[in-house]
Amino acid sequence: MYISARERQLLEILLTEKEEMTVKDLADKIGVSGRTVHRDLKNIEDILMEYELTLLKKSGVGVQISGSPEKIRQLELFLFNLFHTEYTPDERQTIILCELLETKGPVKLLGLANDLNVTIATVSADLSKLEDKLESFGLSLIRKRGYGVELEGDEAAKRRAMRNLISAYLDESEILSLARENIQKRSTQQTNTISERLLGLVERQKLLIVEKVVDSIIQELPFAMADSAYIGLVVHLALAIERIQKGEGIAINKAYMEDQQSSKEYKFAEKIVAQLEQVFQIEIPEAEVAYITMHLKGAKLRHDNEYLMEESSLQVALKAKHLIDQVEKVVGTDLSANRSLFEGLVMHLKPAMYRVKQGMGISNPLTGKVKKDYPELFSIVKQAAEQVFPEYHVPDEEVGYLVMHFGSAVLGRRELADFKTLVICSSGIGTSKMLVTRLQKEFPELKNVQNVSVMEFKKLKESDYQLVISTIPIPDYKDYIIVSPMLNKDEIEKIRSFINKYKIINSSDRSLPFSSQESLRTKNAKNFIEEMQTVQKYSETIAKLLMGFELVKIRERKTTDEILYQAVQELSRKQTVENIDLVADALKRREQLGGLGVPGTAMALFHARSPGVIQSSFTIYSLENPIITAGMDGSPMEVKFLLLMLSPEEPDEKTLEVLSHLSSLLIESEESTAIFESNDENQIASYLSTRFEQFFTEKIEHLRSV
Repeated sequence: MYISARERQLLEILLTEKEEMTVKDLADKIGVSGRTVHRDLKNIEDILMEYELTLLKKSGVGVQISGSPEKIRQLELFLFNLFHTEYTPDERQTIILCELLETKGPVKLLGLANDLNVTIATVSADLSKLEDKLESFGLSLIRKRGYGVELEGDEAAKRRAMRNLISAYLDESEILSLARENIQKRSTQQTNTISERLLGLVERQKLLIVEKVVDSIIQELPFAMADSAYIGLVVHLALAIERIQKGEGIAINKAYMEDQQSSKEYKFAEKIVAQLEQVFQIEIPEAEVAYITMHLKGAKLRHDNEYLMEESSLQVALKAKHLIDQVEKVVGTDLSANRSLFEGLVMHLKPAMYRVKQGMGISNPLTGKVKKDYPELFSIVKQAAEQVFPEYHVPDEEVGYLVMHFGSAVLGRRELADFKTLVICSSGIGTSKMLVTRLQKEFPELKNVQNVSVMEFKKLKESDYQLVISTIPIPDYKDYIIVSPMLNKDEIEKIRSFINKYKIINSSDRSLPFSSQESLRTKNAKNFIEEMQTVQKYSETIAKLLMGFELVKIRERKTTDEILYQAVQELSRKQTVENIDLVADALKRREQLGGLGVPGTAMALFHARSPGVIQSSFTIYSLENPIITAGMDGSPMEVKFLLLMLSPEEPDEKTLEVLSHLSSLLIESEESTAIFESNDENQIASYLSTRFEQFFTEKIEHLRSV
C-alpha cells in the first residue's frame, strides 16, 4: 500500500490526538491548505478501511479515527516500520543534517538526492533552509560547485546540534527504550524511520553501556535528577565517546576550565569519566570533564533544599518573585501567597538560568501542546520572562516549563482524596505539578497525590498506592493508567471509571458497623520514630534560630569587614561560633563571589557555611552609617541592614529547609521586607515566630498524611 508523506503525517497526527481535529487545525499543523487536507482525507479513509478503522466526521467539530485499540496499534506499528520512499521537507532536512554531522569532509549533492529520491535542486533548496538553523548552533555550510557541501564549525557546536536534533524528534522516554528494542538489529539493515536515523548518530550498545555507568554514579549525587536531565546526560556522554573514538576533540578556554574545576559537580564528572575510560579503554581529555560538569550543573533538579543557602540563590529567588509579580499583574490572580509556586520556580530557575547562560538549550516535548492549550498564558509568561531576564534569550522550551508552573497555580486546588495516588512524569516538576493540579480539579476526592520520576518510582513499593498514573510507558509494570500531561477526555473517563470501581469494591468494608484494623491506621514503630525525629529536628532548628535572634544597632562608622568581624566575635561569645577567623574568612570569600545586597531594599544578606560554626544562627545589624556594597544585580547600593545567616559546613536536610524558608521570607512581599527593615527587634521576632509556626504546622500535616 502506497502512503504519501503528507498522508503519513496526517495519520500520525490523528493517532496522537485523542480528541477531534478540524481540517483547519490539520492544515496548520502540516503547512498546507484546507482543500489539500480534504483531498488527502479521502485517501486516508481507504487506508483506515484496511485496518477495520473509520474516520468519524462531526460537522463543526472535526474528524477523529475510530476503532478497536488493537487495530489502532496495528496501524501505528505499520507507520512506524514504514519504509520512507517519500519524506516531508522537514524530515529531508533532518536526514541531510545527520549526514553532514556524521561525515568528515564534503558530501556530494547527487548522493543526497539519490538517497532521498528527490532532485539536486530540491536538496539545494533544503540546504538553504538549513542555514538559519545551523547558524543558531554556531555552524555554517561550505557550498562549492564540484566540491559538494561541508559542515563548518567547532566540535562543541556539532555536538550541540546532534543533541538538539535527538531531543527535538524523540521524546526522552523513547530514546533508551528504542535503543533497547533495536539493539539486536543488524547494523546492515537499512534505516527507514527518522527516529532510527537519529539514533544512528550514536551506537545503540554504547548508549546502554553509558546509561549503566551514569546510573551507578548518580546515586551518589547530593541532588536528584529529573528523567529529562538523566537522558540528556546519557546522550551527551554517548555522543562524546563516539566523537572521541573518531578523533574529534573539544576545545575549552582556561578560565572556563578553572571555573568548572572549582565546583562540587566536577568531582562527580571525574568519577563518571574514570569509569567510562575503563569501560571503553580510551583516554578522555580534561576538557570533556568540564563539559560533563556543565551538564550536571544544568540538570533540572526535582528537589534541592540547599537552593537558598547556595551562592547566588537569593538572586534566583528575587527573579522568581519578580516573575510572579509580572504574571500576577496581567492574569489578575493573587499568586504572591502561593508558596508552592514560588519554591517550584526557584528550583527550576537556578539550573534554567545556567542553561540559558551557557546556551545549552533544553528539550521540552510539550512546548507545542502548551502553546496550543494555553496560548494566552504562554504569551503572558513569555513577556514576563523577557522583562525579568532582559540579558538572556529565553527559548520557548524554557517558557513552556514556566507556563506549567504558573498553569498549576492559576488552575487552583480543591479538596484531595483518601487513597494514595502516584503520578509518574518524565519532564520534571513543572509537568508533574500541572498534571497533579488537573487531576485534583477533575477529581476533588483525590486527597493524597504524590509525583515522582521513573527513577524514583523504581525505589517505591507500588502496593502502597491504590492508583498509579504515568505520562510514559513503564517497563515490566502493568497496573497503571497511561495519560498525556494535559489529560484529555478519554483519559479522564478512564480514571473516573477506575475510581468508581474502587469505591464499589471497597464499600463493603466501610459499611461495617465496627472499625476495621485499617481504620485504626496502625503505625509501623520504626516509621513513627523516624517521624518524631524529623519533627524534633525541625523544632530544634527553629527554636535555636529564634532564641539566638538579635537586632544589634551599630552607631560607629565601620567597614563591612569590621562589622562582620565584630558580629562573629559576638556570636563566638554566645558559643554559636568556635573559630572566629575561619568564619570571617568564609564570609569574605562569599562576598567576593558576587553581590549580596537585595535589590529594591536597604538589606544585604551575608551567609556562609563553615566548620567554624557550632549551630545555625540569624542576626540583623542596623547601621547608623550605611555601607555601600554590590547588589545581587551587580549595581552598587546603600545598605542600612546587614543580615547574617550562618550554619555548620554540613547541616542536615531539615536544618537547610528551615534556613531556606527564612531566606525566602526576606523578599516574599513588600510587607515582609518592611518588617525586616523596621528596626524593631520585637516585631521581627514576632513575625519570625508566626511564620515558623506556620511552616512547622505544614510539615507536621504533611508527615501525618503520608
